[in-house]
Amino acid sequence: MQIRHLKTIVPAAEVPSRVAAIAWAPNNQKFAVAGADRAITLFDETGERKDRFATKPADPKSTKPYYICSLAFSPDSTKLAVAQSDCVVFVYKLGLEWGEKKSICNKLIQIADISCLVWPLQQANALVFGMCDGKVRVGNLKTNKAATLYQTESCVVSLASSQDGNAVISGHLDGSINRFFFDDGITGASQGKFTTHTCVPNAVAWGEHIVAAGTDKCVVFYGNDGKVLQDFDYSRDEEEQEFTVCEISPSGQSVVVGSFNRFHIYNYSISKRTWEEAPLKSVENFYTVTALSWKSDGSRLIAGNMCGALEIFDCCLRRSRYKGKFEFTYVSPSQVIVKRLSTGSRIVLKSHYGYEIQKVNIFQDQFLIANTPDTLLMGDLASCKLSEIPWTSVGNEKFHFNNPNVCMVFNAGELSLIEYGVNEILGSCRTEHMNPHLISVRLNERRSEGNQGDVKRIAYLIDLQTIHVMDLTNGLNIAAISHDSKIDWLELSGKANKLLFRDRHQQLHLYDLIDQTRTTLLHYCTYVQWVPNSDVVVAQSRNNLCIWYAIESPERVTMFPVKGDIEDIEREGGKTEVIVDEGVNTVSYTLDESLIEFGTALDDKDYERAIVLLETLEPTPESLAMWKALSVVALQDEKILIAQRCFSALGDVAMAKYLANLNEKLVKMDGENSYLIRARLAVLDKQFNLAENILLEHGKVDECMAMYQEMHKWDKSIKVAEFKNHPDLDHMKKNYFQWLIDSGQEDKAGELKEEEGEILAAINLYLKGGMPARAAFLLNKNGINQVDITERVASALFKSGLFEKAGELFEKLDSYDRALDAYKRGKAFRAAVELSRTMYPQQVVVLEEQWGDHLVSQKQMDAAINHYIEAGKSFKAIEAAIAAKQWKKAVGIVDCLDPPESGKPYFMELAKHFDSISDFTLAEKYYVAARKPQEAVDMYTKANKWEKAHVLATSYMNPEEVAFLYISQAKEMEASGKLKEAEKLYLTVREPDLAINMYKNHKHYDQMIRLVTSYHKDLLSETHLYLGKTLETEGNFKLAEQHYVEGKDWKSAINMYCANNLYEDAYRVAKNCGGTNSTKQVAYLWARSLGGESAVKLLTKFGLLEAAIDFATENAAFEFAFELSRFADKFKLSDIHYKHAMYLEDEGKFSEAESAFILSGKPKEAILMYIHTENWTEALKVAETYEPSSAPEVLISQAKVSFDRKDYNATETLMLRAQRPDLVIKLYKDTDMWKECLQFAKQYLPNRMSDLHEEYNRILTSRTNSSGGKEEILQSIKMLEQQKDFTRAIDLYLKFNVPQVTDLEFLEQVWEKAAELAIKFVPDRGQEVVTLVCSRLLGIKKFEQAAEFYMSIEMYKEAIDCYARLGLWNKAKEVVNIAPRFGEYLETTYISHLKSQQNAEALVNVDATAGLDLFVQRGEWEKCLEKASGISAEIMHKYLTIYAVNLIKEEKYEFASQQIIKYGVQSSSTNLDVYLRLTREILHTGTPSGLASIRELLYKLISASPNLNPQFQKYLFISHILNLRNYCSKKRELIFLAAKQSISALRYIGDIPPDRAFFEAGHFSKLAGINNMAFVCWNRFLDISDAIEEGDASLLENSDFVNTDVPFDVELPSENSNEKQRDKVRDWVLQVSLDQKIKQEVDRRNCDDCGTRIYDASLNCYNCKHISEPCIVTGYPIGRNRPMDQRKSVRDALTDMVGFCPKDAIGWLYAARGFYKLKDYHSVIECVTPALRNERTKREGQHLLAFSFLQTGQTEAAAGAFFKSISCGNDTDWQPLVELFLDQPKLTLK
Repeated sequence: MQIRHLKTIVPAAEVPSRVAAIAWAPNNQKFAVAGADRAITLFDETGERKDRFATKPADPKSTKPYYICSLAFSPDSTKLAVAQSDCVVFVYKLGLEWGEKKSICNKLIQIADISCLVWPLQQANALVFGMCDGKVRVGNLKTNKAATLYQTESCVVSLASSQDGNAVISGHLDGSINRFFFDDGITGASQGKFTTHTCVPNAVAWGEHIVAAGTDKCVVFYGNDGKVLQDFDYSRDEEEQEFTVCEISPSGQSVVVGSFNRFHIYNYSISKRTWEEAPLKSVENFYTVTALSWKSDGSRLIAGNMCGALEIFDCCLRRSRYKGKFEFTYVSPSQVIVKRLSTGSRIVLKSHYGYEIQKVNIFQDQFLIANTPDTLLMGDLASCKLSEIPWTSVGNEKFHFNNPNVCMVFNAGELSLIEYGVNEILGSCRTEHMNPHLISVRLNERRSEGNQGDVKRIAYLIDLQTIHVMDLTNGLNIAAISHDSKIDWLELSGKANKLLFRDRHQQLHLYDLIDQTRTTLLHYCTYVQWVPNSDVVVAQSRNNLCIWYAIESPERVTMFPVKGDIEDIEREGGKTEVIVDEGVNTVSYTLDESLIEFGTALDDKDYERAIVLLETLEPTPESLAMWKALSVVALQDEKILIAQRCFSALGDVAMAKYLANLNEKLVKMDGENSYLIRARLAVLDKQFNLAENILLEHGKVDECMAMYQEMHKWDKSIKVAEFKNHPDLDHMKKNYFQWLIDSGQEDKAGELKEEEGEILAAINLYLKGGMPARAAFLLNKNGINQVDITERVASALFKSGLFEKAGELFEKLDSYDRALDAYKRGKAFRAAVELSRTMYPQQVVVLEEQWGDHLVSQKQMDAAINHYIEAGKSFKAIEAAIAAKQWKKAVGIVDCLDPPESGKPYFMELAKHFDSISDFTLAEKYYVAARKPQEAVDMYTKANKWEKAHVLATSYMNPEEVAFLYISQAKEMEASGKLKEAEKLYLTVREPDLAINMYKNHKHYDQMIRLVTSYHKDLLSETHLYLGKTLETEGNFKLAEQHYVEGKDWKSAINMYCANNLYEDAYRVAKNCGGTNSTKQVAYLWARSLGGESAVKLLTKFGLLEAAIDFATENAAFEFAFELSRFADKFKLSDIHYKHAMYLEDEGKFSEAESAFILSGKPKEAILMYIHTENWTEALKVAETYEPSSAPEVLISQAKVSFDRKDYNATETLMLRAQRPDLVIKLYKDTDMWKECLQFAKQYLPNRMSDLHEEYNRILTSRTNSSGGKEEILQSIKMLEQQKDFTRAIDLYLKFNVPQVTDLEFLEQVWEKAAELAIKFVPDRGQEVVTLVCSRLLGIKKFEQAAEFYMSIEMYKEAIDCYARLGLWNKAKEVVNIAPRFGEYLETTYISHLKSQQNAEALVNVDATAGLDLFVQRGEWEKCLEKASGISAEIMHKYLTIYAVNLIKEEKYEFASQQIIKYGVQSSSTNLDVYLRLTREILHTGTPSGLASIRELLYKLISASPNLNPQFQKYLFISHILNLRNYCSKKRELIFLAAKQSISALRYIGDIPPDRAFFEAGHFSKLAGINNMAFVCWNRFLDISDAIEEGDASLLENSDFVNTDVPFDVELPSENSNEKQRDKVRDWVLQVSLDQKIKQEVDRRNCDDCGTRIYDASLNCYNCKHISEPCIVTGYPIGRNRPMDQRKSVRDALTDMVGFCPKDAIGWLYAARGFYKLKDYHSVIECVTPALRNERTKREGQHLLAFSFLQTGQTEAAAGAFFKSISCGNDTDWQPLVELFLDQPKLTLK
């Protein structure tokens, strides 16, 4: 081992800044560093800083300084232990991922300073630390307490753990080293003092041996017995200083010891069993090494020094790469790090025995195999599981990795199984069949709930017809299955309780390993597989997809037609698909996931989930089978309701009803009598013995006898009575016998008599009971020879069909005819033949034939043959021989037939048999005899007996049949690779094309050409071309060239060689086969490939240099052209430059093109290029530099572009620069810009002004309708008016219109002028002109003017429309005043206008509903409700409800409740749902203002409607208690009440968030000094917070609140509501848990009724079920034994009880309610008085007052109070008032 510096993580500081401790996480992902600043820094494995946090002192109030002594990660890498000098060890929870929240999960405070710390690998919940007082203690993280392992008299200076984590050693200030084993001495090693070191052991470590070093400059290695093995003395080295730190590698075979500027390295030699010193690692200016930590995989070492520097070193023996995919790093002889180069993932391969790893192999890029001298290591790189087993390698092992959980090693006929992650051989067996389809291993894949043991089984073949199934846990065979044909596939189910296997006949079988039964599932199966993670089977039978969803019922199979072959089964994402290859496409068939999931639910015994799955299914055979399976399992687990539901689904009404009755009885029974139910279930399952045992165990003899009697099993009942010596035994037997006789059960009665020894009576009863066989048995057994009895028994046997026994008795009676008849009827032919040989010889032949027929019917063919021969029935004998496979006998009988042709029906069958056994002579004989010569020919062909086949075929078959037969045989030969034989067959029947195609398919091209040449010479060229392309594709160029040339397509050969850079071959082909042009083209391509001077030489050699240059420029190969042009003339170079410039211009590379144009001597082209691209600067630059005469052209072109872009100033400037002002004049004239034209001419061409003015005037006079000449037109109009030609003047006015004139005021003036002229001077055109003018005014939005004109011609409707469009409704009303008939039209228009303008204020006065809806649309709810309240209460509440619903959707619950209170509470059904939703949401949020508002809302609601759902009463009480709590919490003197109110609220955690409720209860309890309740509540708060964070309510337990009314099974919120307070709460709980005065239990009191100790705040007694009323102030129960002190006033009594009195009428009313429930009516009268002064509480207060008066005997006062109550709206008080007057007629109402 050597170390090599990699990089500096943290550079050294200028001042001392000691690195106190370093710790690597066991998962290699991170390491922690503690510095002098008492902060922890976390780095990732590459040394990048990821996190940093400061540590805390043991006492936050203390100012005493402290430092960090040591760090240690937990074995799971999630926690970090920090040992501090201020007598404390903190354990921080860091998590596995970066960014997880850090928290202190344990705090171990000690009485002495802590000096060192280790966390052994095998102690997940225990860490060990040494102290300055000499103690070595262990901290238990579960109990948060520390215990002393051992104690010494000397300070602990160092501490180390063994490699396996089961022991620790400690070094002490007096030089002693102590050892402790956690296994309590099981190892046999001594504990206590280990040895005494030569100095203070500042550094100790434990690997292969224990190493210690210190101030004496010696490194000493100790053996397990404490004796010195080796020491390395550096005391004579003057540069060496004391050793400060020591670290051992994870393999235990390398040690690094740090001192000043030095690292000493020692490696353990396994072969020599000694420690060897490696070269010293010296680092200048590193100073003292203060901390070392080795990465868990041994590849890195981190070192820290006195100046705060952190350095990382690489540690390894050697490195190597494996197939370029993996890297092996040998960090010690017995440890190798295997790294996947593609992903960077790593696994540490380590020998647990410390053996040297000699060889490492990786199979399938996943499975790792390594060898040591005595062990074999293997692992799965995907799961990172490694195994090491003892193994002596011989090098012949074969490894199989088909199973993901186990490695199979095959060696010398023995199969060994090694489970990944287990260091022992799982099992082994002997087999010669290692095909993965013939071995199946299952390891705990689907373990059921009931079976907690390991399920590890293997199914394998002993031979091809025998399967063994072995239990790998005990090595025993649990099944041996013999089959009649070879097995080609097998697979165990996931639970390894069933086995599927298929034989070579494609038959699929299922074997149940529990019942040891076999079932045939399919007679033809091409594919079969278990669906992953289920017991569902998918198979294919021809074109059918077969699915067994319930394999327990093999007859229940679901089938679907498919078109292809099944390829695979995929199951992921809750979906299972069968992939079917249909040739072109792959199709997925989705299975019913609910049916598949049912099996999983049944295995998990999740009955509810199974029921839910089945209830979604239609009744089908599969679903009914599943109901049946579920019923069986449910009954076994005594799940009666589940079983009842199953039998209901199955339609078994009787069973369902029986189970329902059974369940009712179970509910009524107590636990002691539940055995009766188990007994009944056993009876139901027909397990009568079990039921009997259950009842007898509990002494229920009569019930057991009654059970058997109920089941009519009197015999069992009598046996029980005999066993228990029941007094009624004799009476029962007598009654039983009589009952058997009366009920016609003579057979049972006969058994009783037989047992009692009365044989004749028993025989008579047996005969009477229809059991003659039993009677005959007794007759023979007891030797009774009475003729009458024998006759009776024989006759009875005959009648019962027991003919053989009847015949025996008839023979005894010498009645041979009757005996023979009985034998024949009973098929007892042996006895019949023997009797006939003696008494009736003539019937022997007939009986032999009948005997043979009977044997055939019984499938006993062998036995039937001889009987048929004896009877002379040859044909039947032949058939029996064939059926029995007795072929020799069959041939012997057939050959003896006369005539021989009579055996024709059997010839074919005989022929086929002899064909199958290769007895060709006999097979041919019988094929020909059966007139099937083609079958014989086929037989000889298959046997390669061509001559015999040909002779036979030509002798017996026509040519067509021969051809068909030979072609079929040839194809079979071709398929088997016998091409020569197939060719012979093809050519024999004159089918050369088939032979040619055959050779083509098999790429035998020479044979193909040979046949084409012989039989299709006209297709020879095409064949050559085809072969040339094919061979070119295959890369066989020489042969392809040959075929191309022979096919006269030499160009393809040239292209082929050029494409593959084989130009010499291409040139050769072109020269030999092509012309000059082809040779030139190939030479050019060749030159291109060469380049440089070689290309020039080549082209010069061929005289093609200039031609190649031209070709290159035409193909844009300018670099090559320039390269060649160096050797051509200058003119050629200029031409290349010009062509290059043109190319660059087309490519858009203008700057490069400019240079190329100039190099070609054509700058003009560059100028034109820049003009074309409008790059004027570059164009002018080139022109001025290279072509000055072209500069004006550039300026003119730029000026034209500027003019097109309307940049006239630039145009004028550019034209003047080009000295062409005339072109400016032309441009302005062409674009009709006369104003600019005249201005420019006036300034630059004054001599042309007069000509331009004349031209402009001519154009203007031609534009009478244009806007340019309006002044001229107006002057013309004035002249016409003066001439009284008003019609023409009007027409000219109307000529002005919008398209020509944009001045709207001008248009309005001229149009109004036209209208005035028409009205005044041309009245006939008045309406026409005015209408036209109005339409034009409307077009330019002059509505008011248009309206006035409409009014002038009495077009009132149009006038109204104009005013409406302007919103001048008053003027519109003036129009209506003139024309009243348009009033309704105006109103409709006004409403439409308001709606379109969204003017709700005005609209509500016209259309109330529309206006209110408009307010709602605009979200102006306040205005909507104000307006609605002014209309009606019904409308107002309608919109209030809508408003409340919207506020709820916006989660503005508090505001919604305030609005409801503001506008009134209603008790309609819709409103109640809204109030419920508001109440629940506000109780969930818990804001004080929200609680106050919802309390007021509920009070108003209940006051208005007292008979509402009790749920409102409960919510009112909750809000009331929480409101009081909020009030009391603000006053210090009332904090005790706030605590009680918070504790009372815990019973409602189903309605308020449980985490918040427990937090608040704990908070106020802590403030009030109720520490027990504070501790319990905050503990529960932490549990709930953790459960919310984990998302798992099962983490909760309810031990603290058992037998209370605080709910347990409540829904948890999705997130914590008091997350910020959780750490403070945890710290308080952790601190208080150490206080013995505080108990983790709730406050308790005695129940008022039964005296049981119950929870103080509980309203219900769990023992006597007594229910107490809650206090209206605290919520605590009001006890009977605590009456109100009658000597004090209510105010004084309340002040004494709770500390204060109600502040308002509502409080007094609730107080009155409380007293009324306590029947303290005088206090009610006193409390209700303030409530009568408030209108909100007056109604209920008057009601309570009346009944209180009545209860105290004040009848007159009660009558008056009832009257007032009725007046307040309590109509129900009429009844007590009337009853009062009827009881006391003299009563008067005052």
